Amino acid sequence: RYPQNRPRRPPLGRPAPPPEFDRSDWRRPWVQLKYFSFHPQIFPAMIREASSDAAPGSLVNVYNKEGQPFGMGLWNPRSRVPLRVLQHGPDPADEAVLLRWVDRALDLRLDRLNLDAVTDAYRVIHSDGDSLSGLIVDRFADVLSVQVHSLGIWQRLPPLLERLHQRLGTQRVVLEVDPEVARNEGIRPGSMKSDPVKSVKIREHGLRYEVDFGSGHKTGFFCDQRDNRLRLRSWAKGQRVLDLCCYTGGISLSAVAGGAAEVTGVDLDEKAIQQARRNANLNNARVNWVHCDSFSFARQMRKDGKRFDVVILDPPKLVFGRAEEDDEGLKRYEDLNILGVSILEPGGLLMTCSCSGQLPAEEFERVVTRAAQRMDRKLQFLDRTGPGLDHPVMSTCPEGRYLKVLWARVW
Repeated sequence: RYPQNRPRRPPLGRPAPPPEFDRSDWRRPWVQLKYFSFHPQIFPAMIREASSDAAPGSLVNVYNKEGQPFGMGLWNPRSRVPLRVLQHGPDPADEAVLLRWVDRALDLRLDRLNLDAVTDAYRVIHSDGDSLSGLIVDRFADVLSVQVHSLGIWQRLPPLLERLHQRLGTQRVVLEVDPEVARNEGIRPGSMKSDPVKSVKIREHGLRYEVDFGSGHKTGFFCDQRDNRLRLRSWAKGQRVLDLCCYTGGISLSAVAGGAAEVTGVDLDEKAIQQARRNANLNNARVNWVHCDSFSFARQMRKDGKRFDVVILDPPKLVFGRAEEDDEGLKRYEDLNILGVSILEPGGLLMTCSCSGQLPAEEFERVVTRAAQRMDRKLQFLDRTGPGLDHPVMSTCPEGRYLKVLWARVW
């Protein structure tokens, strides 16, 4: 039925075989993509092939599916994210790019944002947001708190830290590699040691905090809420404030600094409450600290008929996967907001937060709105904010916009 010189079409439903490439002149080591994507994190299904000399941790040249130069990145075939793209474009792989991105990140914090004028605690490197996928660095006074999620970053960490110390004037380092990440990446955490730092005192907008590296979450202190803490001060004067999931008291102490009539901070983490007390003592601040589950405490307040003028809800991550698949996480957000709304005076301020990166801002707003409606209350939205400008988000990685904060009056 088919002439000998006529190519047969592949049967319907089967993709055509990939084109063959002459890779002899490709810059080595190289990785070729199967699909087009500008996302910095490339997963296994998106990769066609890698050269034989592309070893774990290698800086590789990236080629697109047509065989054209596409960028450079860090390669680790055993990782769940085997390719982390550091730069797009035709330039060949160059180790100096990592130091260039470190300098660019520092220029933003030091020169453009001038953060040192108001604090000595801020995010210095924000992973994909600073084109350094797999690296998070927070600065706390003279200490760098570092999280590593990439073998390639781990192998190149010493010169990166040296550049950070030179420009920031920091002297000590606390390193963190999650055990599961270490296994997946092939990182040997013992090959580099943290400095013996238990805690350090920092300043932020006139307040003092102690950061405990032994018991703190993430890199030790939530720098991302800095601008929101300052903003709350303007609403706190003369108000009765309830801070649920208060952690080490950052928002509670900001409310005190704003002239709140009374402040109550609640958290289930006993060590966090102990740290919150120490932070209050550093600032001669009076706060009613309560070691209790925030859900249980709010239910008891509702039962007792107790109401507040300002309620802050800042829970840990409650949604861990795709929001549409995590019904339990969404239900917990809704329940917490139902409780928060139910104990607010009419016209009171609700500051409700989510740090779940997989929960879109629009869906979070719908959850909060539904919670208010279930209590026959209305929300007058004032604003939607997020982290400070030291937590930038690349357009190619929008899920980096993880923190969502809704400000609303409740009627």
